[in-house]
Amino acid sequence: MERYGFIHEKLDIKILILFILRRLPGTVDAATLCDLVMNCDEGIDYFDYSDCLEDLSHTAHVTESDDGYAVTEKGARNAQSVESSLPYSVRVRAELSLAPVAERLRRMAMITAKHGPTDGGCIVTLGMSDGKGEIVNLRLLVPDESAAKKMEKNFRLHAEEIYGELIELISGDKEPKQ
Repeated sequence: MERYGFIHEKLDIKILILFILRRLPGTVDAATLCDLVMNCDEGIDYFDYSDCLEDLSHTAHVTESDDGYAVTEKGARNAQSVESSLPYSVRVRAELSLAPVAERLRRMAMITAKHGPTDGGCIVTLGMSDGKGEIVNLRLLVPDESAAKKMEKNFRLHAEEIYGELIELISGDKEPKQ
């Protein structure tokens, strides 16, 4: 079956994968990476994509972890020298597709939430940075792991609002709820 699009060769698919990973500020999960690559050009099929990703991993251009995939220094260096060979329309489409993903990854990198056991419960550590330094770091004792996980999830979803409320309460600009 004839495929439409600009990219048909495995080398071009590899370059596109590296192009995308180079522009992301961190590790991206497998499903998101697949969506980003597949949405750039109609000429790419899933099996070629997965073969290329595996090849890039074996040649140490890409690292795979529990969190997903990231480009290595070797991969970034090699991609930089050849990514201009990708068709301009594919590069533009890729950059438009990955902008919201990159923003989400940047935000996630600035928020930390973890917990560990202690006598009488769990200690939850919540933190947020602004890209230059840490702006808040909270350590809270909670009764059990389920409460810790719930706090972590809520903090990751609403870190900015929680920080704003905390500042207003501590500074006296807002009265506590009765």
